[in-house]
Amino acid sequence: MEYVTRIVIIGGGPGGYEAALVAAQLGAEVTVVDCDGLGGASVLTDCVPSKTLIATAEVMTTFDSSYEELGITVADSGSGPAQALPADLVARVVGVDLGKVNRRVKRLALAQSHDITASVTRAGARVMRGRGRLEGMQALDGSRTVVVRVADGSEERLTADAVLIATGGHPRELPDAQPDGERILNWTQVYDLDELPDELIVVGSGVTGAEFAGAYQALGSKVTLVSSRDRVLPGEDPDAAAVLEDVFRRRGMNVMARSRAAAAKRVGDRVEVTLADGRVITGSHCLMAVGAIPNSAGLGLEEAGVKLRESGHIWTDKVSRTTAPGVYAAGDVTGVFALASVAAMQGRIAMYHFLGDAVAPLNLKTVSSNVFTDPEIATVGYSQADVDAGKIDARCVKLPLLRNPRAKMQGIRDGFVKIFCRPGTGIVVGGVVVAPRASELIHPISIAVDNNLTVEQIANAFTVYPSLSGSIAEVARQLHTRKATGEA
Repeated sequence: MEYVTRIVIIGGGPGGYEAALVAAQLGAEVTVVDCDGLGGASVLTDCVPSKTLIATAEVMTTFDSSYEELGITVADSGSGPAQALPADLVARVVGVDLGKVNRRVKRLALAQSHDITASVTRAGARVMRGRGRLEGMQALDGSRTVVVRVADGSEERLTADAVLIATGGHPRELPDAQPDGERILNWTQVYDLDELPDELIVVGSGVTGAEFAGAYQALGSKVTLVSSRDRVLPGEDPDAAAVLEDVFRRRGMNVMARSRAAAAKRVGDRVEVTLADGRVITGSHCLMAVGAIPNSAGLGLEEAGVKLRESGHIWTDKVSRTTAPGVYAAGDVTGVFALASVAAMQGRIAMYHFLGDAVAPLNLKTVSSNVFTDPEIATVGYSQADVDAGKIDARCVKLPLLRNPRAKMQGIRDGFVKIFCRPGTGIVVGGVVVAPRASELIHPISIAVDNNLTVEQIANAFTVYPSLSGSIAEVARQLHTRKATGEA
């Protein structure tokens, strides 16, 4: 009888379900243990829902910012023929039904989760609804035991040749700012709102905070963004962050820099947020976006020999191994890069490695990421911070989109393309795009970074005229010219 390798995956997010698909396709016996529904937070409460909400906000922003310039007229109900209206009147004509938006968000998230479950089961994997944990150390035969507590409280013991931990994370909470799900919210609770917040305070100016602040501002809320740092998006390209903060302020957002929130409490139908310096700001609702905590507790990890970092994240190497033989980890629980694409790649790499297939170690310098604000901010490879810190010697050209003919046609005023290349060789090592749909425009730069292409090769490739991607080729041409002439 031929022996079948047994794989148990704890957690059904991108790291877990992508690993399950790979392992099943390679002939392993796969069990996915999940308590919320396949897709995890990425599909059910984070990436898919937030980007669906942002899609509605994007339509509102695009219309509001360019309808008049593009010659579009709007008719108020009962006002007679279509006419160009002032912005305050347009706000009354074009509105949003947040309850309907959120019902669509939840419906799409559940549909995506069901599609993933169908794909995983069709591939031959078993899906168990429950919570799993490792039990003890590795057995003499090299196997591991996973104990699964199912909904009725009973337990089932699974024997595995390899275990993948892909349990994700959950919103961090401040001791004096506990969410109540009604007025003080974390990012998993906003989809229960039936009405648009009149005055929303967003605490935290990282990716999550910036995305929600921009979305609700576009939907019609009066937004105050509380940032403990000097600028929004402190972890992103400084030029890109500056563009976004300028856009936020121009659209009426109150951006409070160097303002750390200490507490938030509900006072009737209002929320009071107390800052560390004693100032108090009020709003109808408050969204706490102050980071995430890995779901690594209660899994028996340290008892099984799995090393945790001080933050609670699981230590892994570049092929997703933990310090415990036969135990791998993927996704947000590892703290490597909080992106669904990275989680999925970590999960796939883990299965390729354990099952003996060809595998390339995870290379974070080829990862492309996107901030879904308006405009979007997409990045790949080495950053401005890396260049400034001397981690790599690179030349850079930044070209504003204002000079792009397609941008002019579409009424796009904000954004740029920036590319980093190595001096001498001209090999592309990084890039930044700030633009509508930057998540799509970053792809040619990602291909260049991943394949060590040169600025000359990008410059010589045809682009459509007119197109926003033409700016990518133009930046490459300028970098190639500077390389040829020896300019810095």
